[in-house]
Amino acid sequence: MNGDKRRESILQQLVESSLPISGLQLAKLLYVSRQVIVQDIALLRAEKHDILSTNTGYIIKKALKPQRVFCVSHSDDCILDELYTIVDLGGRVVDVQINHKVYGNFLAQLNIKSRKDAENLVERISLGESIPLKKLTQDTHCHLVEADTIEELNSIENELRRKGYLMLANSLGKE
Repeated sequence: MNGDKRRESILQQLVESSLPISGLQLAKLLYVSRQVIVQDIALLRAEKHDILSTNTGYIIKKALKPQRVFCVSHSDDCILDELYTIVDLGGRVVDVQINHKVYGNFLAQLNIKSRKDAENLVERISLGESIPLKKLTQDTHCHLVEADTIEELNSIENELRRKGYLMLANSLGKE
């Protein structure tokens, strides 16, 4: 693999990862030395890619997408429809959150960005691996949803409201 393709691959890895990637990991992945990765990172930075070095590896600074918290309530048989509604309108379900009256707040990362991701979650629940967190709060729960545009978040909110799932929505992050 030539240097240009290798640097393209490094960028792709950094963009797709939510966690830092060490120089050693990149070196093993691309079959080069760590020193070559360090040089490639320097060249990518010279090309104005915003790559940060941390004590656990490299990360690329990503533009923040608009996010909104949607608090919803529905029965178990509506879980798939709720998730489909969000992803079909351009959203990514970042997490699910509940506020238990005794134990406090619980949050579980979901990262559901497609119908297939939604189906996998519902299948795991139906196989008895666990129960939905919403069971602990009489079906009330919140999702942090991310989208490319505010308009997509507005469409998601309107559709969740139309279907009777929406309790309230809050804005988070940049919009």
